[in-house]
Amino acid sequence: MKFAIPTTEGRLCEHFGQCEKFAIIETKGSTVISESFVSPPEHHERVYPGFLAQLKVDVIISGGIGQKAIDAFNEKNIKVFAGVNSDSPVKLVVNYLNNQLAGGMNLCDH
Repeated sequence: MKFAIPTTEGRLCEHFGQCEKFAIIETKGSTVISESFVSPPEHHERVYPGFLAQLKVDVIISGGIGQKAIDAFNEKNIKVFAGVNSDSPVKLVVNYLNNQLAGGMNLCDH
């Protein structure tokens, strides 16, 4: 499974569209097998869904993210887990895989 986490300074960015890089985490079963960081293209509506779909991402773990973005990712068969508190990308993925990742209120209103 492949995860994308929007990051700033190596940690989950609170607002999806304002990230510096995406952490791309690959797993096999419940084990993290790789972590890399990629710079996103310039942010415009519907650009990130296509970009992350090309990277074959299955799940996005995010803090705040707009509903239009969630819908666009869902159209690409990418699941969005939102409302997450900032932490390291690997820790977030491990918690997700162990059903211990707490989502909360999505603080993005657009």
